[in-house]
Amino acid sequence: MSNVPFTIMGTDYVQLIVGNAKQAAHYYQTQFGFDPVAYQGLETGDREKASYVLVQNKIRLVLTTPYLASSDLNEHLRLHGDGVKDVAFWVDDAEAAWKYTTEQGATSVREPFVISDDDGEVKLASIHTYGDTIHTFVQRDNYKGLFLPGFIPFETRVQTKPVGLNFIDHFVGNQPENQMTKIAEWYERVFGFTRFWTVDDKDISTEYSALRSIVVTNDNQRIKMPINRPAVGLKKSQIQEFVEYYSGPGVQHIAFDTNDIVQTVTQLRDNGVVFLDVPAEYYDELPKRVPEVEENIDDLGQLGILVDKDEFGYMLQIFTMPVQDRPTLFYEIIQRKGAKGFGKGNFKALFESIERAQARRGNL
Repeated sequence: MSNVPFTIMGTDYVQLIVGNAKQAAHYYQTQFGFDPVAYQGLETGDREKASYVLVQNKIRLVLTTPYLASSDLNEHLRLHGDGVKDVAFWVDDAEAAWKYTTEQGATSVREPFVISDDDGEVKLASIHTYGDTIHTFVQRDNYKGLFLPGFIPFETRVQTKPVGLNFIDHFVGNQPENQMTKIAEWYERVFGFTRFWTVDDKDISTEYSALRSIVVTNDNQRIKMPINRPAVGLKKSQIQEFVEYYSGPGVQHIAFDTNDIVQTVTQLRDNGVVFLDVPAEYYDELPKRVPEVEENIDDLGQLGILVDKDEFGYMLQIFTMPVQDRPTLFYEIIQRKGAKGFGKGNFKALFESIERAQARRGNL
């Protein structure tokens, strides 16, 4: 156990800066099954931005759009397009978290402050991490409201149909060349995180591209974060493609846990979510590679679900195509049946699928 004087209980919310939060909220509701529950904007007295809060079980997304051309948030949109701004951590002591991390070298965004309403109070503080991404510490033990003070309930006539997403399993930060180890060491020093899993280009490569990855985690493993960087290949890797179109480092994808990936992915496909394709040959070898798989192989093949195993069990995973026009942010759906890894055995098939999509975009 580390000597860090605060506890991260999990991911509190993920904030995305988007070009049109109202439309994005509708997209995440109808395609991914998130329920829009809260709103902040002109009607609540916020003259800078509109924000919609969407929830599915323990996952909370905040979609934010600036009103004014002079808003700093527009620079985020200009550089990155729709993308993740804030991965907020639910903590027991926001002030202690801010004080400790800044003493270890983190740059402060907002010193600890309290916001309140009739439902209680929340203490917040924020620090910079890689690129333009930040972490906000959220202490909400004295609050019983919907999300945060300043938000009001959001009502819509559109019926939300959840798809079985439970919580954020992990989120991935892509880094430019030579930055991966530096960022991983930053999390180790600033947060007391430890290295959970590591792969290099000898493990993960195709004819054209490769990556290296270090996964860091906190003590209770509620936060798991692969830090990726490109490795040298014959052509441009998907990590490098992300960095170029995102204008630097950022959150490449977020993995959502489910208890029944076949049912979840079936619903998502019916809703219009587009996933990476997987060659049929992958499923010919699957029974030999993961003989303990309980799911129907034909069902997995029709849906394009990947399977991998480690010494603890096996896991099933699938990746969406980018959810905006820039080839940047996408999502992963994951079901763990004991396995603690991140699908190293799937990476070759995954990379080849991504490379086919890159080739269609003219970016391979």
